[in-house]
Amino acid sequence: MSEPVDILIVGGGLVGASLACALDGTGRRVALVEAVPAHSAAPPSFDERNLALAAASLNALRALGVLAHLATPPAPIRHIHVSRAGDFGAVRLDAAEYGREAFGGVVVARELGNALEARLSTLASLRRHCPAKVVALEALADGWRVGLERDGVREVVETKLLVAADGTRSFVREALGIGAIEHDYGQTLFVSTVAADRAPDGRAWERFTDTGPVALLPRADGHYGAIMGVADEDAAAVAALSDADYLALLQARAGGRAGRLRRVGRRSRYPVRRVLAERLTAPRAVVIGNAAQTIHPVGAQGFNLGLRDALTLAELVADGGDPGEPARLARYPELRREDRERTLAFSDGLARLTANPSFPMRVLRSLGLLLLDRLPGLKAPLVGGAMGWRGADLQLTRGGAA
Repeated sequence: MSEPVDILIVGGGLVGASLACALDGTGRRVALVEAVPAHSAAPPSFDERNLALAAASLNALRALGVLAHLATPPAPIRHIHVSRAGDFGAVRLDAAEYGREAFGGVVVARELGNALEARLSTLASLRRHCPAKVVALEALADGWRVGLERDGVREVVETKLLVAADGTRSFVREALGIGAIEHDYGQTLFVSTVAADRAPDGRAWERFTDTGPVALLPRADGHYGAIMGVADEDAAAVAALSDADYLALLQARAGGRAGRLRRVGRRSRYPVRRVLAERLTAPRAVVIGNAAQTIHPVGAQGFNLGLRDALTLAELVADGGDPGEPARLARYPELRREDRERTLAFSDGLARLTANPSFPMRVLRSLGLLLLDRLPGLKAPLVGGAMGWRGADLQLTRGGAA
């Protein structure tokens, strides 16, 4: 049996790795279980998605020493333009109007994953079990006995606090007896890079349609990160399109905001589902990140919300004592309640509202867009959400302008 630890994190993706970084220097004995080898060329969550990181997230990742390892600095988002196909009006947000250089920045998930891996490799006190997977859990009076399988060999780790950060289909969440509520939006999201006539200038475009969102995000390499939602029944046909035909479809959906789209990179596709854990804690266990909530990608809230899960938990256990004691863990859901509820309501509400094609809803949406664009006071909640300030007052997110 391996030496006992204070905190065992299951899942070495973006959120689990961020939590391990946040716990460095707290004096806790921390171990991280990862399903793929360290320094793997392609861990599942280190893919080609373009992540719009809120200013609060950039502050935290900078303070954790992660941004210093990024191969390419984040591309700043200085302007946000939101519209809906078939509706009139649009919402325009300008960071300079709020005394900020940017609302946040865009990074490639793979590059952020590599930066997190580089930072993890500097954490001398972190114990890593990789590649390994959890195959058994046994409750103890003061923690968990966790069975791992690594290269066909079984090993056991005892921990005072077990953290499930193992993604949407979390084995640990299920083993803890925590159910999940699922909703299928009936959409598939295509992700790629595109080159256009006009190079990115800090503008992020998001346009909603009957079948899902379309977005163009500025990247530091002079291309755009393109996102296009289609109805599930059309996904196979869209995947089979030639590059030229795919570009034509994307151009028709996005309009001419970035000029003519000229080249498209490799396309990836993802089903759009919402999966919400019915509770965030079990005895001496916490569920975070996508294991706690996998949400609609509209508004780019997923990783930002998961990172705030990790930062909240790190602050909660940083003051010494038993990290898994019931009184301490009872505070975690309350600490996450406002941020989580507001973010879930925003992403789900916006996805459903913008997908409704009825004429009365088009009129109401159009009036809403016009009012939001003309009344600065109504924009404030959107700006706060875009920057990651949504009911979560966390020390590492409070830095200066991104």
